[in-house]
Amino acid sequence: MDWLDDKNKARIVQELVPGKQITLAHIIASPEPILYEKLGLNPAIDYARAAIGIMTVSPAETAIIMADVAMKSASIDLGFVDRFSGSLIITGTVSEVEASEQAILDYVQEELKYTVCPMTRT
Repeated sequence: MDWLDDKNKARIVQELVPGKQITLAHIIASPEPILYEKLGLNPAIDYARAAIGIMTVSPAETAIIMADVAMKSASIDLGFVDRFSGSLIITGTVSEVEASEQAILDYVQEELKYTVCPMTRT
């Protein structure tokens, strides 16, 4: 097996393409409660009204700005922000999460001149 090293451990090579872009903007409406647990999010949520928003960005430090925009644009909870991987997870009602993600997409596209992907939803 070529992808295993000499100690039978898998090696993963990750590449980042330089650029300013949001590569994922997705909303999970009414997620199963187990998904909250697996992500380490607050389980004391009204699951019937809940949504999880997931976004990724390059350069990764922009996730900090995205978290700020999200929190100022709607009454969401910040689930996770990683300035090293460029990941952002937010929670709230479907309309709050959608408003926050749209505010982020608009801000980074208009103010920071990033390329953005369309928002998707399941």
